[in-house]
Amino acid sequence: MDKYVGKRLDGRYEIREIVGEGGMARVYKAFDNQENRLVAIKILKEEFLSNDEFLRRFKNESKAIAMLSHPNIVNVYDVSFGDLIQYIVMEYIEGITLKEYIENQGSLRWKDAVHFAMQILKGLQHAHDKGIVHRDVKPQNIMVLADGTIKVTDFGIARFSRSDQRTITDKAIGSVHYISPEQARGEKTDEKADIYSVGVMLYEMLTGKLPFQAESAVSVAIMQLQRDPQRPTEINASIPMGLEQITMHAMQKSPDRRYRSASEMLCDLGNFRKDPAMTFSYNYFVDDSPTRFVGGVVNPESEVKTKGKAKNKTAEKEKSGILPILLGITIALVLAIIVLLVIFLPDLFSSTGGSIETPKFIGMKWEDIKKNEEYDINFNFEEPKWGYNAEYEQGYVYEQSIKPGDKVKPDANITLYVSMGQKTTKVNDVHGMAEARAVNELQANKFKVVITTMASEEVEAGLVIRTEPQRGTPLSEGSTVTVFVSTGKPTEYVTVPNVIGEPLEQAKEKLTDNKLLVVVEEVDIKWNEKYQPKGYVVKQSPETSPTKIVEGSTVTVYVSSGKYTADLEIALPTTTDDGNICIVSLWQDGKEIAASGKLDINQVKSFTFEKVTSKNKTATFTVKIKGENSSSKDYMTIKVNYRASSKAELITVID
Repeated sequence: MDKYVGKRLDGRYEIREIVGEGGMARVYKAFDNQENRLVAIKILKEEFLSNDEFLRRFKNESKAIAMLSHPNIVNVYDVSFGDLIQYIVMEYIEGITLKEYIENQGSLRWKDAVHFAMQILKGLQHAHDKGIVHRDVKPQNIMVLADGTIKVTDFGIARFSRSDQRTITDKAIGSVHYISPEQARGEKTDEKADIYSVGVMLYEMLTGKLPFQAESAVSVAIMQLQRDPQRPTEINASIPMGLEQITMHAMQKSPDRRYRSASEMLCDLGNFRKDPAMTFSYNYFVDDSPTRFVGGVVNPESEVKTKGKAKNKTAEKEKSGILPILLGITIALVLAIIVLLVIFLPDLFSSTGGSIETPKFIGMKWEDIKKNEEYDINFNFEEPKWGYNAEYEQGYVYEQSIKPGDKVKPDANITLYVSMGQKTTKVNDVHGMAEARAVNELQANKFKVVITTMASEEVEAGLVIRTEPQRGTPLSEGSTVTVFVSTGKPTEYVTVPNVIGEPLEQAKEKLTDNKLLVVVEEVDIKWNEKYQPKGYVVKQSPETSPTKIVEGSTVTVYVSSGKYTADLEIALPTTTDDGNICIVSLWQDGKEIAASGKLDINQVKSFTFEKVTSKNKTATFTVKIKGENSSSKDYMTIKVNYRASSKAELITVID
C-alpha cells in the first residue's frame, strides 16, 4: 500500500487514494479538514528529492500556477517544500483528461472541438498575460469536467517568458507529438509555442489522429521539423474549410506565420463559430523554391536543328492563331467594362457618395463606441440589446446586426448586442431539506451538485447541514455546489485540550492532533486582564472540560495582539467659560485620537471613550475640554495603569 494513503499531512490533509501518476510526482485525492473540501495533492516522488532539476521544475510549477486565477486553469490552494516531502495542494477536479475523451469518442464533432479549444486558449491567454508560457500543452494535461468545462493543468515545465529568456540547448522539453518545431530544436520559445500545441490538439480532436506518428520520438521530432501534415479535410471531409484554415495557421512551422497570440486565434474561432461558412485568407504549404522540371541529356547539335525546324512551325502557328487571340482579348475587355459600370454606376449617381465597410464592433466596449464621433457619422445606432453572455464582460459587444466587413450605405441602421456578463443565480437555501429534494432544487438552477457526508449533533441523518458556497451566494450556471448531508449523531468524541497561554502554532498542533478544527481570532487584552505576549492564546471556545465533544468540531482560539484596550470614563466639569455646552477630546503623544460631539453639562455628568488602545502596560492620555464657542480650553491629565481601574476622575482644571 502507498505510504501516504490513510495518513494526514501537516495535521490537515487526509490522503484518501491515488488518482494519477506522472514522471516525477503522484497525485492524490485528499480531504482538507480546515476548509471542509476535497482537494488534489501532487507529491514529488522521493527519488527526485535530491535531484536539483526536478526540484526546480516542481517549484516552478507551484510558482507559475499560484500567479494564475482563471476558470480554465486549475487553482492552487497551498504549497509545502520541506526536506522530507514537497507537495502542491490544488482544487480537486471530477473528470477525465482530454486524451481519454478523444480516445473514447474517436474524432470529435467540430462544434465540441471548437468549444474545448476556445476554453484552452482563454486559460493560456491569461497565463501569457502574466508572462508564463506553459510549454507542455497536450490533451493529457487538459481536464474535461462533466459539464464540458476545461481545466489546464501541469505547469511543471512552464517558463516565465518575460523574466527568463535563456535558450534551452541541452534538450527539447515537452511531449514530442505536440511540441513546436522551435522547441524540438531546443531554441528559445515564447507564447507561439503553446499556440502550435493547441493547433496539434485541434487537429487531433477533428480527425481522431495525430498529425505526425512514427516508431520513435526522434522520428516524430524530425517530422515536426521537416514535414507538413496531411490536411484535416482529407481525413474527415465534414470539417469546415474555415476551421481547417485556423488549425493549419496555428501549426505553421515558422512562429512568424502563426497566430501572434492566443487571443488572436480565439477571435478567429469565435467568428467562425458564429458563421461556420466563413473562410480565411491564410495560405498554406507554400513552396518558397518553385518546382523545376529536369529532363534527360540533350545533344547540342540536334537541339539546334530541332529548334530551327520548330521555329518555322511556330511562326506559322502564331500567324494562324493571332486573330482569335485578339478577338478574345477584345471581348474580355468589353465584358469587364460592362461589369464595372454595373457595380460602380449607381454609386456615381448616388447622393450618398458610395458605400462604407462595417467595422468590427464585437469585443469593443459600448461606452467607447458611443463616444467615437466617426461611428456616429457613419451609422445610426439602434438601442442596444442587452443579454447575458459568458464570453464577454459586462458592457462589451458580443454580436452585431451587420457583419464586420459588409458594405453598407452611410447612416445605415445597426443594432449592437451588449453583454450583461455571465448570468448568475443565488445558491438555494436547502438547509434542513432531504438530500434528494436539495439536489433537485439545486440542479433546477443548473448547478452541479457534489454530496459530502458528515456527522452532526443537531441535524437528523439524511438532511442537509449546509452548503459550500453558502446559501444566497451568486454563482454562474454550471458552478459546483457542495452539499453537506448529515449522517446523524457521531459515535466518536474527543477531549478539548487547554491551550491558554501557549504559542499559536503549539496550540494548533495540540488541537489538530485531537482531530479538532481550529479557527483563529486576534484580540486585544483588556487592561484589567492577565497579559499574554503577542501570538499567545488568551482564551479558547469551547473551554477545556472533562466533557468530550464531537470529533471534527471547531475550536476557536483567541490570540493576543500584544495591545491593551480600556473604556475611559471622564467626569465632566460643572460649567465652561461660555455656557453649559462642551466638547471633550482625547489626546495621546500630542495627537488627537478621539473626540465627543456637543455635550450638555446639565444633562450629561460623564463621558466614556470606548476601546482606547495602547501597546504598553501603562499609557498617559490628555483630556481637553472646551466650551462650544470658546477658544480657551480646560485641560486635565489622566495617567492610566492597566492594573488600575479604567475610570478616570477630573483632577485639575487649568484656565
